[in-house]
Amino acid sequence: MIDLKYLQKNFDEASAKFIKKGVDAQTLVRLEELFVTLKSANATLEEAKAEQNKMSKLFGEYMREKKDVSELKAKVDAKKEEIVGLQEVAREAQEALEKVALAMPNLPDDSVPEGKDEEENVELRKVLEPRTFDFEPKEHWALAELNGWIEFDRGVKLAKSRFAVLRGEAARMERALINFFLDVNREKGFEEVYVPFINNATMLQGTGQLPKFEDDLFKIEGEDLYLIPTAEVPLTNLYNDEILTQKELPILLTGYTPCFRKEAGSAGRDTRGMIRQHQFDKVEMVAITTPEQSEAIFKMMVENASDILTRLELPHRVVELCGGDLGFSAAMTIDLEVWLPGQNKYREISSISNTREFQARRAKIRYKEGKKNVLVNTLNGSALAVGRTLVAIMENYQNEDGTISIPEVLKPYMGL
Repeated sequence: MIDLKYLQKNFDEASAKFIKKGVDAQTLVRLEELFVTLKSANATLEEAKAEQNKMSKLFGEYMREKKDVSELKAKVDAKKEEIVGLQEVAREAQEALEKVALAMPNLPDDSVPEGKDEEENVELRKVLEPRTFDFEPKEHWALAELNGWIEFDRGVKLAKSRFAVLRGEAARMERALINFFLDVNREKGFEEVYVPFINNATMLQGTGQLPKFEDDLFKIEGEDLYLIPTAEVPLTNLYNDEILTQKELPILLTGYTPCFRKEAGSAGRDTRGMIRQHQFDKVEMVAITTPEQSEAIFKMMVENASDILTRLELPHRVVELCGGDLGFSAAMTIDLEVWLPGQNKYREISSISNTREFQARRAKIRYKEGKKNVLVNTLNGSALAVGRTLVAIMENYQNEDGTISIPEVLKPYMGL
């Protein structure tokens, strides 16, 4: 959650940052009105308390001087009752402000480029040259049909659209990729963790999925539980409402989970193939750091995801997201986009974000610095989205006859 004290003291500065991230002016006006309401309620409450204190002192003087206190007592009792009502008004004003604040996105870093959407993201570099084909490369769904790797129709039969069944070599490669990703992450110092795939609402609020993105989540009927949309939720919230020691940081975590998303905001996008599914596998990286460590850890996480793609010999590019394309919790984000020759374009395969203290404030994750409790920085990123990596391998490693070669680095994982 945004720092309300900072927001109140620096509202114009914060508003400019919110606008950079695409927050509309009406929301900012509403937020400012709530601050004014809360300030007024607190001022009225404090004034009433000050009057009560004066009357209480006067009451003591009357008692010592043996004066009649009946009228004054009535006034004191009335003021007490008034204060109870004013406390309720102030509490409601605070709750109203916090409710809106929970739905406000993180402020972008000053270094984040201006821009409205993905068209204005900034390419930082390309890694590996795309292969030149001497035939027309096919898209992955055509290759899936030729090789019997993916059955979209049976996925629909078992569940609904945007589900798929992997068969044979594809299922083995999915498993191989998961193990390969986890092994590389462990090489880089990440601790492997296996977590529940169902989390409660408090955890999802901690990392920013609730209340803003409830329509994108699969909820368990009759329970305060949801299928996780990403392993970022359980991995980050392992330390929800905890105070760590400074020497424990940084904490580097990695884990495999399936992820579940309704994709409510993507109607009509990528309806064919495996790019946008309701259920998909992902290996996640999460870092919990001091503010001073987070820049270096952020760069390391980007390089690690790029290194995995390089080991797979998959051409990709590194892109810095502009303000308008940043995710809700992110202060800054670097995307890795893999080359898909069948689509003749780069597509996102990893998104590495530094949320600064935004998630830590919501999830109450702190560490001891001397006698002070300080909010940590949290970072997260894919290394990698497994299904999209499978798609990239199919399209980049296809042969003219429609067969698909196996990347050298995966052969030991597939028993080849």
